[in-house]
Amino acid sequence: MILPYAIMAFVTLQRLSELVIAKRNTARLMAAGAHEVGREHYPFMVAMHTAWLVALWFSVGGQPVHWPLLILFAFLQAGRIWVLATLGSRWTTRIIVVPGERLVARGPFRLVRHPNYAVVIAEIAVLPLVFGLVWIAVVFSILNAAMLYVRIGAENRALGLTAAPSPHARP
Repeated sequence: MILPYAIMAFVTLQRLSELVIAKRNTARLMAAGAHEVGREHYPFMVAMHTAWLVALWFSVGGQPVHWPLLILFAFLQAGRIWVLATLGSRWTTRIIVVPGERLVARGPFRLVRHPNYAVVIAEIAVLPLVFGLVWIAVVFSILNAAMLYVRIGAENRALGLTAAPSPHARP
């Protein structure tokens, strides 16, 4: 069955193109006086996402595609695009802080403090389930939760955010 591999090719190409965009945006932000926070955990995050993709590539062969979950995954991709479009040139895979810049408070950021992470949490669980690969969904959801515990803490500290979101705290 070719469909599982076509889905994986789409997701892999999407992630690779996002890395190119993120690298370009990071360079632009750094040139504008930004600094990176949480650099020490970044390689682990990349390794985890890479391992997730590799596990999927090696496991999807011969698996049926569960269409309702694939449709849910497509909606998640729309959410991902909404986040990236809202952040524009400020979107990156690293934690980059530009002193003096206001936090984005429009689009999905009106609803959720970290919408990109919300999408990624769902993607890591849903895509394996599209192929009935529960073990990949569980293992990588646990790894991702540990990673996000570290990453969101670092990001919140870097941006001076409090633990509880407040619509009045963000301009």
